[in-house]
Amino acid sequence: MAVPKQKQSHARTTQRRSQHKALVPATNTCPQCHSPRLPHRVCPTCGSYKGRSVVEGANHFD
Repeated sequence: MAVPKQKQSHARTTQRRSQHKALVPATNTCPQCHSPRLPHRVCPTCGSYKGRSVVEGANHFD
């Protein structure tokens, strides 16, 4: 079994852990109703995707 020969320093440990962060999800604006939505997903407000309505009954603009 592999065993480290030296203790890993505090600086090296914190440099590695600096990458362990939560990312904020990217948001785009819907081209139909201009509300924020996740990319490559149906708009939760108007129900459109790629310029056409894919969810019935969600064609309301607030």
